[in-house]
Amino acid sequence: MNVTDKGVSSPGERHATARLGWLRASVLGANDGILSTSSLIIGVASAHTSQAGILLAGISSLIAGAMSMAAGEYVSVSSQADSEKADLSREKKELGSCWDSEVDELAGIYRQRGLNDLLAHQVAIALMKHDALGAHARDELGISEATAARPVQAALASACAFALGAILPVLTAVISPFRLVSWSVSVVSLICLAILGTVGALAGGTAPWRPALRVIFWGLMAMVITATVGNIFNN
Repeated sequence: MNVTDKGVSSPGERHATARLGWLRASVLGANDGILSTSSLIIGVASAHTSQAGILLAGISSLIAGAMSMAAGEYVSVSSQADSEKADLSREKKELGSCWDSEVDELAGIYRQRGLNDLLAHQVAIALMKHDALGAHARDELGISEATAARPVQAALASACAFALGAILPVLTAVISPFRLVSWSVSVVSLICLAILGTVGALAGGTAPWRPALRVIFWGLMAMVITATVGNIFNN
C-alpha cells in the first residue's frame, strides 16, 4: 500500500510544503511582472505617450524587472542558505563534543510533542544513530530537504516568472488600438492576476477566492494610481 494503516506518509505521497520554495518565488515573480509592467504601461499611456514609447517602457520594465527579481531573490535566499549552513556547522561541532547533551536536547523536543520520558529518549537515540545531524537539523533547527534554501532555483524561478507575467501586458499593448491601450491592458492584466491568484492558491492547497480577490484589489489600486499620475503629467 502507498499509505500505511498507522498514517505514516508513503514515499510517493506529495505535500504542498515540498513546493513552497519554487511556488512562492514563481507566484511572486509572475504577479509582480503583470502588475508592475501593466501599471507602467497604463501610466505612460495615460500621459498620451506615443505607441513606440509605450512599448519601450513595457519592454524595459520586463527586462529590468526580471533581472531585479532574480538578483533580489538570489541575495535573499543566499542569506538564508548561509544561515542554515552556519547553524548546521555549529550543530555538527556540538554533536562531536557533547553527544549526551544533544541526545537530551532532542529527547526534550520529543517530550514537548507528547512522548513520555523513556520513549522520547529511545526515539532520540535511534534517530541520532541513524542520522544525528539530520535529526537535529529537522527537529531542532527546522531545516529539511523540502524547505532548504536554494538560491539559484529561486532566482531563476523569479526571473522567468516575472518575464512570463510581464510579456502579457506588453503583447496586449502591441495588439490593442492605440486609444484603447490603457483599458485593454487593465482588463487583460486583472484577469491574468485573478487566474494567477487562483492557480497559486490551488497549487498551495488553499481555497482560491481570497487570494484571487486580494491580487485583483491591489492590481486595480496600482493601475488607478499610475493612470492618475500619467494624466497629471499629461495636463
